[in-house]
Amino acid sequence: MDATQAVILVGIGLFGGIWNAVAGGATLFTFPALMAVGLPSVVANATNYVALFPSNAAALPAYREELRGVGGQLLPLLVVSGLGAVVGSLLLLASDPDFFVALIPFLILLATGLFAFGDALRAWLLRKIGDGHGRTAIYATLFVSSIYGGYFGAGLGIILLAIAQLMGFTNFHTANSIKNLLATSFTLLSIIVFGVGGLIAWPQAVAMMVGSTIGGYVGGRLARRVNTRYLRGVVIAFGLVLSLVYFFRTFA
Repeated sequence: MDATQAVILVGIGLFGGIWNAVAGGATLFTFPALMAVGLPSVVANATNYVALFPSNAAALPAYREELRGVGGQLLPLLVVSGLGAVVGSLLLLASDPDFFVALIPFLILLATGLFAFGDALRAWLLRKIGDGHGRTAIYATLFVSSIYGGYFGAGLGIILLAIAQLMGFTNFHTANSIKNLLATSFTLLSIIVFGVGGLIAWPQAVAMMVGSTIGGYVGGRLARRVNTRYLRGVVIAFGLVLSLVYFFRTFA
């Protein structure tokens, strides 16, 4: 990696960190950038986890009030998402990612729909199958989503936002704080798995981490000042665009 590549990675990390803290989905920018500087796709994927890790962690202080109010409800979410992420990361180490990459546009589109209609879907679930069974289904969804998060992770922020809504955290900023905490915790577990497996390109990861650390903190503060209604619209629109981009890249 030369100096020019390092500067580019820092800049993309800054932008990705801001966007990841606000809505998620920064992998759309950071993963291709890592491949563009010469990393193989699987190595770029694993390195991307390290590069974006600070963007979620740095956003957490800005949401400390929201997290303090829901602390007792977080442990089951952290355990379920952590187990799923470890399973997904081990699958990446053991398998060819091509098939799963082909599923990405469908998963992102599904996640966008969950976020857009999360309130109505949650109410329907609880009305039809009861609160206890409804939460069981949501935990199962979180586990499967976290497997995906440990395997590739593009657009996962939208999935986590949707799940937070389904759990009853309908305030956008509270849901966003939970999204960042879950992403931080299970990304750390994935990094450990990838590090042991020797998949991380550390120089490129550190360069992008510098930018994403700053961007994550800025993004966390920015998200709290944006009108919730407009921010929800931006998240939904971004999810649709992201799914179209991956449909084109995968099937065109």
